[in-house]
Parts: sequence; structure tokens; C-alpha cells
Amino acid sequence: MQTTAPNVTVSKAVLWTGRVLTTLPALMLIFSGAMKFTSSPEIAKGFEHLGVPLNHAVGLGILEIACTLVYLIPRTSVLGAILLTGYLGGAIQTHVRIGEPVFTHIILGVVIWGGIFLRDPRLRALIPLKK
Repeated sequence: MQTTAPNVTVSKAVLWTGRVLTTLPALMLIFSGAMKFTSSPEIAKGFEHLGVPLNHAVGLGILEIACTLVYLIPRTSVLGAILLTGYLGGAIQTHVRIGEPVFTHIILGVVIWGGIFLRDPRLRALIPLKK
């Protein structure tokens, strides 16, 4: 079993595209998590609309930010992506339950994994795409 990343060279364009695709959803998720710490009327209205008790907001904010930070650390980025996929799965289920579209959540998950795929040779070795 190979435990090190293969010696694969990545072009600067691909690497920077991966970094951008990693940063954008991370910023969105950190902002979303931080908003859950505020007691704004918009947050309360959103939680009520989703049928989630407002007293869960801080816990969800901590979870969202923690998973995002794990995702941003290069050595743990794959674990972070797995955790964020689970978090987004819960968000998708919540929105499906009340009949709302989930395209944004699905696209966010694809971008999270796309960013890691472009910048991490370990993941590209696990999921090789043929030309």
C-alpha cells in the first residue's frame, strides 16, 4: 500500500485554481458559521422557517467553522471535505424536508471536492481521471 503521494507535477494554473476553489467555499462556510453566533432577527427567522430550534444555532456554527478549519489545513483537508460533505448532507435533508431547492448545497459540495482534487495529488491518485 502506497502511503506517500505520487510524484506528480501540477501546473501552477491547476494548483491556483484548486486553491481558489478551496478558498471560496471556505469563506462562505466560515461566514455562515459566524452568522449563527449573532442573535439577528434574520437568523431567528431562517431557523424558524427551517423548523430548527434557534438554540441549536451556536452548536451548528461551531460545527460548521470547525469542519471548515479542518478542511483548510492541508494535511487534514480530505477529512475536512468528508466532514463538510456530511454537514451539507444534513443541510440538504433539512431543505428537502420543507420542499426547497438544494442546488446551492450540491454545487458547494462539488466545489469543495473539486478544489481538493486539483491541489492534492493523494486524491488524484485515488480517483484517476482518464484523458
